Amino acid sequence: MEIVIVGAGIGGLVTALALHKAGHSPVIHESVTQLRELGVGINLLPHAVRVLSDLGLQERLLEAGIATSELLYFNKHGQKIWREPRGFEAGYDWPQISIHRGRLHAILLEEVRNRLGLDAVQTGHHLRSLDIEGTRPGLEFVSRENSGLKHTCKADLVIGADGIHSAVRAHFYPDEGPPMWNGAILWRGMCESDCFLTGRSMFMAGHANQKFVCYPVSGDHFRSGHSLTNWVAELRFDPQQAFQREDWNRRADPSTFLPEFGNWAFDWLDIPALVQATTDIWEYPMVDRDPVPQWSFGPVTLLGDAAHPMYPIGSNGASQAILDAQSLTLAMETHSRVDDALLAYETERLEPTAAIVRANRGQGPEQVMQIVEERAPDGFDDLDQIISNNELQDIAMRYKRLAGFDRESLNRKAQA
Repeated sequence: MEIVIVGAGIGGLVTALALHKAGHSPVIHESVTQLRELGVGINLLPHAVRVLSDLGLQERLLEAGIATSELLYFNKHGQKIWREPRGFEAGYDWPQISIHRGRLHAILLEEVRNRLGLDAVQTGHHLRSLDIEGTRPGLEFVSRENSGLKHTCKADLVIGADGIHSAVRAHFYPDEGPPMWNGAILWRGMCESDCFLTGRSMFMAGHANQKFVCYPVSGDHFRSGHSLTNWVAELRFDPQQAFQREDWNRRADPSTFLPEFGNWAFDWLDIPALVQATTDIWEYPMVDRDPVPQWSFGPVTLLGDAAHPMYPIGSNGASQAILDAQSLTLAMETHSRVDDALLAYETERLEPTAAIVRANRGQGPEQVMQIVEERAPDGFDDLDQIISNNELQDIAMRYKRLAGFDRESLNRKAQA
């Protein structure tokens, strides 16, 4: 069976590894000419790490990244709202891993080339057209650099894993338009710093209109007693303003946002100092797309951000793409016809991911910060008078169940 994956991002690479383990030999076509270690930090939740562990990758990822020990929420005054253990510390059979996105991508790319061969990833191939007439879709790729024809092929299965600007998705939804911006701008960076809190902690501080997220991403730094710290500053503006790009190549000046965080120097971390110590800062608008009613069209389907682009809330974007890869592979193993397999994959994954898209628009588990901001904008002396522990636990558990990583269900599922 000839399988083409469009897009060599995290979802596309994990799908290739999963399909290869199941006996297939997919070929990935990627738009960019050179794949480099780009981006900043990313979190992999235990249900996604379970998939990567089954592919033999957990040891490498733990060596490169951080086994996150806890997640904390604070208000804008640095007062703790909520703390919960994460990964192994929470009793999961798999860790939560915080890692540099570029490092994760490089590990996955190396594994694909080692297992499937160097020719398994074809770079500089931008999908120009998709022909779904007949039983085998036809694909035409061009070079973005010279607009010349690069490659044509037919396939028994086409998987569109080409991100939020997916050319495969656009073929089936040509009038969808650009991604939808919610008014929030994210500024992201990484820098070396001292360890904070446990040294393996992830925290979020603020509220819906102003937020700061921070966590370490490097195992090497942690083992040497330091931290390579990933941070995200977020401010919300009028969504009628025009922000046109959603990628990682727009550098930003910290003066555009740092004054809003000028007094966020807490006992456990000096946020202004952290930002000022960062050399490269990147800016992009927080965008997603409305869920669509269908991913699979005969022998063609969508996966990852091409299928369900969502706000980066709850650490779910890459994790859901990895779960897509697992679901698609299992469907291929249990159905003899490609069309039936893709329909089964869509049936399993479409509505759960659409629910996460909708939940993330409501701030997901991070809504606890907004609740405290609305009830106690000047801070609090007794958190129990503002929000009960039961309310906090309920919000956290609802999101875990929605996203598929509540501990009991995940551990029990693995043992079944």
